[in-house]
Amino acid sequence: MNKPQDEQGVQTAYDEVADSYADHFRSTEPEQPVELAMVAHFASLLSGERRVLDAGCGAGRLLPVLAALNCRVEGVDLSPGMIRRAQQDHPSFTTQVASLTHLPHPDGSFDGYFSWYSTIHSPGEDLLRIFGEAKRVLRTGGHLLVAFQSGRGTHDVAGAYRRHGHDITLERYRRTPDQVATVLAAARLREVARLERQPAGADERDSQAVLIAQC
Repeated sequence: MNKPQDEQGVQTAYDEVADSYADHFRSTEPEQPVELAMVAHFASLLSGERRVLDAGCGAGRLLPVLAALNCRVEGVDLSPGMIRRAQQDHPSFTTQVASLTHLPHPDGSFDGYFSWYSTIHSPGEDLLRIFGEAKRVLRTGGHLLVAFQSGRGTHDVAGAYRRHGHDITLERYRRTPDQVATVLAAARLREVARLERQPAGADERDSQAVLIAQC
């Protein structure tokens, strides 16, 4: 792309692929045990009512995972198509359409903010706004988890969907853990844990990273 993709483009792409994505990834099929251990560690750090926002929940496949870790979880996603599937597949959870840069929640609403690969399509200039909004909805002492592909540069991910009949345009941004940690710090979120692992198997081309920070 010659210019950063905007939210409308990302929303359009995920509306188009929502059913294919939700049918293919039903639960934690893509995750390695070490990543799920980071999710469990994140949950273990929470206190209070353990209320968690799954920010960029997609079709909601990780809502039951967080609930099983004794979190009171609800979700938001930019894509109405994804939220339609979340409400269809996981009707016991509250989910709604919202942008990560303008969350429909009061200040200090949550004990945890869970961002599982939900910033990977956001250009760098949007990250500080996203993490600033995360900090706003977190209570003092709350925790944030963010997962993403580690590295540098962009990757065209539309090809994988075109092979399944979806004519979309979609890029993801690779970032190093240090780059993301710097933006978290600028949003006044303090890193408390980090995971970075190499690609697992032939089907995975990028390293993966998870950071946990405290408000």
